[in-house]
Amino acid sequence: TDVTGIAQLPEGVEMVMPGDNVSLEVELIAPIAMEKEVRFAIREGGRTVGAGVVTEVIE
Repeated sequence: TDVTGIAQLPEGVEMVMPGDNVSLEVELIAPIAMEKEVRFAIREGGRTVGAGVVTEVIE
């Protein structure tokens, strides 16, 4: 399921490079069912630019 969201990088982090690990908070524009430990991909312009695992669901 594709859902648009806004990713907020941690304070002091301007860019994430390949191989970097970062924790970030993403606010989705539409509700979607999800749970901890679900894998997801971050896509931009039709390309996968990142991947991750849900560590916490904030309602």
